[in-house]
Amino acid sequence: MAPLFISMQMLLLVFTCILLHVTCTTYHDSTPKTVPSTNSSKWVGPIGHRVITVDVNGGAHFRSVKAAVNAVPENNRMNVLIQISAGYYIEKVVVPVTKPYITFQGAGRDVTVIEWHDRASDPGPNGQQLRTYRTASVTVFANYFSARNISFKNTAPAPMPGMEGWQAAAFRISGDKAYFSGCGFYGAQDTLCDDAGRHYFKECYIEGSIDFIFGNGRSMYKDCRLHSIATRFGSIAAQDRQFPYEKTGFSFVRCKVTGTGPIYVGRAMGQYSRIVYAYTYFDGIVAHGGWDDIDWNTSNNNKTVFFGVYKCWGPGAAAIRGVPLAQELDFESAHPFLVKSFVNGRHWIAPSDA
Repeated sequence: MAPLFISMQMLLLVFTCILLHVTCTTYHDSTPKTVPSTNSSKWVGPIGHRVITVDVNGGAHFRSVKAAVNAVPENNRMNVLIQISAGYYIEKVVVPVTKPYITFQGAGRDVTVIEWHDRASDPGPNGQQLRTYRTASVTVFANYFSARNISFKNTAPAPMPGMEGWQAAAFRISGDKAYFSGCGFYGAQDTLCDDAGRHYFKECYIEGSIDFIFGNGRSMYKDCRLHSIATRFGSIAAQDRQFPYEKTGFSFVRCKVTGTGPIYVGRAMGQYSRIVYAYTYFDGIVAHGGWDDIDWNTSNNNKTVFFGVYKCWGPGAAAIRGVPLAQELDFESAHPFLVKSFVNGRHWIAPSDA
């Protein structure tokens, strides 16, 4: 009778749990969470792990990054780590929207490089000009992409100011919840297309001359180096927020601005462009006035932009403060731009990665 007694106890426990709606653990954004038990199960995050190796010299699963991405199935449900050995990978790579949860892991941003050379005026497969957004050496449309210790480069020559058709992106991120750590982005005009979605860049190196970070992403750049190679003049960020209700914008926290100039630190690509610099060092390369609020559509001064500065320093910092275009923020107004909640990071960025 003892086995039957135990079985009855177990049945009673299960019945009680159902009545009390006991919760079970599931995974979303790679972080354990609890959701109420239901009669139907629903997949809410990645299941399992897969490692794919790439080495341009052979001895791995693939010799190219493109081949590794192609090996990931459509509607991917796994965390896929693509380990890319040291080397120069001369190829153009696209991560489609149907392949989320992919990580590019390099051997170091100085030794693992993906590069290509397209310019906006170059003809595409259909014979028409590529235009800026399709020039990127690497384009990511998928959500939950991450990259670590790897560089992305567009080797097209740097244009002189005013030259048309020379935009040449190294990387385009159009997916949501993307994370970058220890990465390099190298180009000249329009290096990093921060197109759409929430993104977090940590300890990255970004180099360019004109609008070398641009788009309508909602992004935080923390402890990054922004290096200008401008000759006659240049600009760092061109942010494309179009409407006041959009939550997009660029926040630069504890960054370092170096290189050549003169440069503007921000330009109004969109009517409600939003850019904030906090705790950031500026070399003495900032142009007089610091910012450019000219509306790209009307060529008039834009009165609806939000350019903010909080506790920046260095020989070029004076040029971005105390000017009509930029607000000198206090802690209360700056705080939303200083923490990872600016990109809803508490839900998808691990504390150790912030």
